[in-house]
Amino acid sequence: MIGGRYGAADPPVLLARVAAPATEGRANRALVEALAAAFGVRPQRVTVVTGHSNRMKIVDIEGADPARAARLLEGGPSPAG
Repeated sequence: MIGGRYGAADPPVLLARVAAPATEGRANRALVEALAAAFGVRPQRVTVVTGHSNRMKIVDIEGADPARAARLLEGGPSPAG
């Protein structure tokens, strides 16, 4: 599930939930796939920058559409979830 905003602080924090277990990098790979689908980019364009072993992560999505990000932050639908 990709969509919605966590808290009211800036910069905004996008909610993302995956069902994969947090073992052997499975959850991170599932997150990358879900974010790629939600933003309409290839998975190779999504990078977990920090938080590899944490629930809170910073990711970089190369070529992400700001309008799509705003829609997702508002809780709009995503193809990933």
